[in-house]
Amino acid sequence: MAIKNYDELNSLELDTLREIGSVGTGNAATALSQMLGRTVRITLPEVRIMGYNEAIEWIGGPEEITAGVLVKMSGQLSGIMLSVQPLEFVNTVLNSTLSRTITDYSELSEMENSALVEVGNIMISTFINALSGLSGMNVNLTVPAYTVDMQGAILAVPMAEYGGQSDYIMTIGGNFVSENKEVPCRLLMSPDLRSLNALLRRLGVSDG
Repeated sequence: MAIKNYDELNSLELDTLREIGSVGTGNAATALSQMLGRTVRITLPEVRIMGYNEAIEWIGGPEEITAGVLVKMSGQLSGIMLSVQPLEFVNTVLNSTLSRTITDYSELSEMENSALVEVGNIMISTFINALSGLSGMNVNLTVPAYTVDMQGAILAVPMAEYGGQSDYIMTIGGNFVSENKEVPCRLLMSPDLRSLNALLRRLGVSDG
């Protein structure tokens, strides 16, 4: 039976999505390792079904300034994928690739912004490639959009896009670990409900 809201997902469906998240974020960590030239792994990813306000609090609060890389998915799976890049993550990337760190996002040069977009885009693309391989679904991605803003404003994009069909957002996220230090970086995937039902059918855990 097709679900009509994210909070209708049962434990088997959530476990299946968690496994998808584990493979996808693991592949994203491998891609990040190659980009940074250092070992990076991912903590056990969390799959959460949350209201939008709860989701904003989960990634640090509505007024927390952060960088975000947003990609829209289309094809057999529609929705959005968002890479939330707190300052600590940004500095890990900049230190490894350009041997510098910053204290405020306003210090970022055009080249550094481009590097962060590329990092976010590669992690998202690697995640989606893993999902496509597991599900056999064809997923197209838009050119990534990049912004530095309050997290509440960044998450307003999926709220505006999908708020009419659900009061909840599905988030998959975990922290990266590099040189024995956890570096927060959330990868958030939010498919629309039609796509979520199609994905669950492809994975054999729903007949809806």
